Amino acid sequence: MAAGQPTAAVVAGEGDLARRVQDLLTDRRFRVYVNDDLVGVELCAAAKNVIAVAAGMSDGLGLGDNAKASLITRGLAEMTRLGLAYGARPATFRGLAGMGDLVATCTSRHSRNRRAGELIAQGVPANEVEARIGQVAEGLPTVASLLRLAAAAAVELPISAEVARPSAAGRPRPASRP
Repeated sequence: MAAGQPTAAVVAGEGDLARRVQDLLTDRRFRVYVNDDLVGVELCAAAKNVIAVAAGMSDGLGLGDNAKASLITRGLAEMTRLGLAYGARPATFRGLAGMGDLVATCTSRHSRNRRAGELIAQGVPANEVEARIGQVAEGLPTVASLLRLAAAAAVELPISAEVARPSAAGRPRPASRP
């Protein structure tokens, strides 16, 4: 956006205020969409950062594009399961707040969370990653909160659980092959 490239964003809200924000911010290069699924948009915003850490770990381990695409796809399913358990709408996860932001955050070379996962996979301890990046990587502290929400709703989040594993703080291992 700072480079003047076209982009889009979601404003989570209801009624006139959300529409006024949309009208104020939308211009030729920046399209704002309104979504009144507050729970869904919030969970998408938080969970995509954790999945991006996992995508970065995949990149750091050199697992390739197909592995990362599978991880992103399964990450979207994981995000959606959690959202549905808390009353979010499935369409939110298929839209810009979900799939759109997830793909951008998991694939962009500018993504702090993807970069955090890449560094962890290269052996940088998780507690040193933000100092190395010079920015906050929200997915690192968020994973514990997501896992608490998931446990309370009896929802499985296998990707998030792997990101949270103590071995992820060192050098993650690829899954063993049969």
